[in-house]
Amino acid sequence: MFTYETADQKEVRRFRIAQFNGRTATVKSGGATVTGFVRSVLEQESSMPPRWTITIIPNAPKEDPKSLRPSSRARRPFAEDYL
Repeated sequence: MFTYETADQKEVRRFRIAQFNGRTATVKSGGATVTGFVRSVLEQESSMPPRWTITIIPNAPKEDPKSLRPSSRARRPFAEDYL
């Protein structure tokens, strides 16, 4: 799990909408980019200005798809037949 803290209300709204709709959200924090599902958005009531703690469950990175058959060496090997 990845925990992220912010005071930006627009960003919190984006995370709440992503959580409600079951979509993934992306966070860039200190050079690292994390994409995953939002688990919780909690307000810290004792802080001024208001701050929120967002918990994200990261997705596993996708692997490159492997082709099922070898690609052709020529782009259009019989293109001259159509002329």
